[in-house]
Amino acid sequence: MRVLHFIFFLAIVSASACNSPYTFKKRGYFKIDFPEKQYRLFDQPGYPYSFEYPVYANIIKDSLFFDSKVDNDWWINIDFPSYNGRIHISYKKVGKNNFDSLVNDAFQMSYKQHTYKASEINDSLMRTPNGIEGIYFTLKGNTATANQFFLTDSVKNFLRGALYFAATPNSDSLSVVNDFFKQDMLHLINTFKWK
Repeated sequence: MRVLHFIFFLAIVSASACNSPYTFKKRGYFKIDFPEKQYRLFDQPGYPYSFEYPVYANIIKDSLFFDSKVDNDWWINIDFPSYNGRIHISYKKVGKNNFDSLVNDAFQMSYKQHTYKASEINDSLMRTPNGIEGIYFTLKGNTATANQFFLTDSVKNFLRGALYFAATPNSDSLSVVNDFFKQDMLHLINTFKWK
């Protein structure tokens, strides 16, 4: 008899616990609120270049490259602290015999380093309103970086940039953030000037 009362009690509790209709919830990602696009000028004395960068970013001088001292004092990082993102900017002077080597290195950083993870790699020639030329790389898939570029005058200056996030590469969840910061990279490129 006690077993029967216990089963009856469980049935009543179970029935009363289901008093609201089930709502299906789609699988998704967190909503990300992005700031309004506004830019300021980076034009520091002694630097061989200038450009505009977002007001929600910080510029930090880079002093190490894979635990080694950088080649010169003009390497910087553009940090996006709220998004754990960073554009690494490296600058090198073009010498008598190093232009081809600099271009090859830029292609290798885009292709060789990411081929095994990338589902697609596109490179496109560009010429900015200021007459600066370079190549923009777009990488698809779960790569460490989805956006890279280099700019050069081919006789004196060579600058390379790559956007990275301090997160496990996941193209699905990072695509919206990559698209947002790609606009900032393109603005940087289009406002870029050699001094």
